[in-house]
Amino acid sequence: MAVNPLPRSRPEATAEALKESIRRQAVDLGADLVGFAPVGRWAEIGEIPPDYRPEAIFPGARSVIVVGVPMLLPIIESTPSINYQEMYDTSNRLLDEIAFRLATRLNRQGYPTLCLPRDGYANLEALLLNPFGSFSHTYAAKYAGLGTVGLSRNLLVPDYGPRVRLNSVITSAELPPDPLLRQELCNKCGICEKTCPAKAIRTRADSILGDLDKDECTRHHIVLRDEGHWPCGTCAKVCPVGADRKHFSPLSVRRYVEETAVLAENPDDPRYRRLTHLRRHGSRTLR
Repeated sequence: MAVNPLPRSRPEATAEALKESIRRQAVDLGADLVGFAPVGRWAEIGEIPPDYRPEAIFPGARSVIVVGVPMLLPIIESTPSINYQEMYDTSNRLLDEIAFRLATRLNRQGYPTLCLPRDGYANLEALLLNPFGSFSHTYAAKYAGLGTVGLSRNLLVPDYGPRVRLNSVITSAELPPDPLLRQELCNKCGICEKTCPAKAIRTRADSILGDLDKDECTRHHIVLRDEGHWPCGTCAKVCPVGADRKHFSPLSVRRYVEETAVLAENPDDPRYRRLTHLRRHGSRTLR
C-alpha cells in the first residue's frame, strides 16, 4: 500500500496563525491548558542543566508546546483510592494521545516535531536508581506561561493550583511565545509540608521551592502501589491555590491538617464520610 511521504516544504502560514491552529487542535483533542515556550528560555532562566533542555534532546528544537489537563478535586481528595488512580491513568493516556497527535500533524505540515511521554520512567524502582526524568514538563509549563512552581515543586496554575497533569511537544516551528506568569502563586503556607505522609517536603527560608526528599516520596508511592491505590497526590490535594476550590467546595484546609489524627481515632467520622467511602473500595488496604 502506498504511503504519502512527509512534505518537503512548509505551507504558507504566519507563525501566529500556526500557533492558533495548534492551540485549537490541542483543545479539540482534550487539552484544558495550552502554552508555548521558545527554547531560549531554558538558557535565559538557567534553572535546568544543559543536558535536560529541549535542544539537547532535539537539536532542531525552536519551540515547546505544553498541554495540560486537570485532576478533579473531589476525586483527588479521596487519595489514596482506586478512583484517583484511575483518573491519573486516564489523564496520562489522554496526554500521550494529545501530544502524539499534535506531533504527527506538525510533521505532516513540514515541521520536524517530537513528543515525549508524560512520565519518563519504567517503574517506581527505576526512580530510586535515578530520580530524574529526561525532561521536565513542570518547568516547560512554567516557561510556557502556564503557572509557577511552588513549595512542593509542583506546577501551580490559577484555575487548578497543582491539580494538573502535563505533557510536552518539541518542535522546529518557531512559534510566538506566551508571556511568563510573573506573580508567584505559592504563598508558602506550608500545608503540603505539614500533611505530606512521607515527610518528604521541607520549607526553605531562601526560596519558594522547598527541599524534596525524592527517595522518601518514591518509597511511599511503592507502598501505595502495592496496596493498589496510588499515586499519593496529598500535596496537590491540600494546596489552597486554584479556582477549583471555590467551584467544588471541598474540605477546608484545616480539615486536611486534622484528617489523619481524626480518622485514626474514629475511622467513621462523618466529616470525612464521602472520602472514606471512596477509599474503602477497590484496593488491598481498605482505609
